[in-house]
Amino acid sequence: MARLSNQEGLADWLPGRLAEERPVVTVIGDSILDGWWDGIIERFCREAPAPVVQVQRRDFAPGGAANTAMNLAAMGADVRFVSVVGEDSAGLQLLERLEDAGVDVSHVVSHPGMVTTTKYRVSSAGQVMLRLDDAATELPAEGLEVMAALVPEAIEDAAAVVLCDYGAGALGGPVRSALLDLLAPAKRQDRLVVVDAHDPGGWSQLKPDLATPNAQEASRLLGIEFPGGGARCPFVEAHAEQLVRASGASAVVVTLDREGTLTLKSGTDTGEVATHRTWARPQAEKQASGAGDTFVAALTLARAAGLPLTTSVDLAQAAADVVVHRPGTSVCTTEELARHLSGFADTALTAAELARQVEEHRREGRRIVLTNGCFDVLHRGHTRYLNQAKQMGDVLVVALNSDSSVRLLKGPDRPVNHEADRAAVIAALSCVDHVTVFDTPTPIPLIELLRPDVYAKGGDYTPEMLAETVAVERCGGIVTILDYVPEHSTTAVLERIRSTGENPQP
Repeated sequence: MARLSNQEGLADWLPGRLAEERPVVTVIGDSILDGWWDGIIERFCREAPAPVVQVQRRDFAPGGAANTAMNLAAMGADVRFVSVVGEDSAGLQLLERLEDAGVDVSHVVSHPGMVTTTKYRVSSAGQVMLRLDDAATELPAEGLEVMAALVPEAIEDAAAVVLCDYGAGALGGPVRSALLDLLAPAKRQDRLVVVDAHDPGGWSQLKPDLATPNAQEASRLLGIEFPGGGARCPFVEAHAEQLVRASGASAVVVTLDREGTLTLKSGTDTGEVATHRTWARPQAEKQASGAGDTFVAALTLARAAGLPLTTSVDLAQAAADVVVHRPGTSVCTTEELARHLSGFADTALTAAELARQVEEHRREGRRIVLTNGCFDVLHRGHTRYLNQAKQMGDVLVVALNSDSSVRLLKGPDRPVNHEADRAAVIAALSCVDHVTVFDTPTPIPLIELLRPDVYAKGGDYTPEMLAETVAVERCGGIVTILDYVPEHSTTAVLERIRSTGENPQP
């Protein structure tokens, strides 16, 4: 069975492997019941210029911290939930949904003097027309006291604790005091602490392992307004040190909606901040809600099970991509995530198919980046290089050397992974848009066919040393040299696998 700590790429077997670990995860935070009411609009009301929605369907789902708990359970974690709700119909329904999903709700306080926060979204033809929030204005002090008393038992032997603080009050007062004491760095041992908060700076003294602000929350954390569009991610990266420092976290994962995520991790020795980018695969999302909760849940599960941070973030992005394509508040299951990743298994395009796709992108004004390589045993040097290549344009095409060409380049014992498997792993990376396999001595025929705007290459040489440079420039493109990915990195991985008798797959 594979050691997850060495897993650098995504594969369809990985969600099932994580579920087998079944880590205990405690989620503590603000509970919400999400209501989705959908109907048809055929007229406006007489009293005001407002549409009349004739409701045809009413759906309810746990939201907020409860949605994070639901997603964790759906992906295989053993989940304990700590919160406070009212003894009303919304609270009862919320607890029932959580219990049905296998979440332990024995640490949830039900208080008769409280209203369970419910958010009703009224929609028609896929468009949300109105949101109604029925929320508690103040949480009962005695309810929070009881909740705080339940925290020690709830986090006992937990591999991870997720604090979902949306400013509704569940993590205030005595609960906050208990958490700051019990989860202090000196006391928490190897327990993973994740902060998903509207104000992550409010938990900086906890020194969490991970903080997961969205762009708006990160902007408030710094007191700086972020630019929009393509300038936002570079702006966040430029302020990486300030974000890490303000959050107090070892790593900050800033979620950027349709632009993916940017991970900022402080270096233990140099003090420099390393970054890792993921790229979303968005679709129309008029009614989508809670994809951020899914992201946090998948990220927590992966890290609690021992997966490397960058691979964990990639997996979390894939899980978020699953739910953002569905209406309402939903969860990503182990099976759905595995199916999503397996969908990349047969995605290597023929040269002709790829040329048609690239031409379509070009008509839409997108900048095409092409790179190539063996990518036999994927490691973080490869993923860093591919993310850099993606940032050179809008569409990243990766051309893989065929098995026969890898043997010519690397020797008779390579490749370790068949070209179909290599293509599947590369295609699963969020930064990669298209994958193809080429069997020629150089990618020059492919360059002439695709006419990329940028040809990206990693190595310790200059464009003048590349045979492909003339072909790229003749087609109107430029050659860009990115970070060198040394061959000894792959060799070291292979030697480690062979010396321990471990296989990169189960």
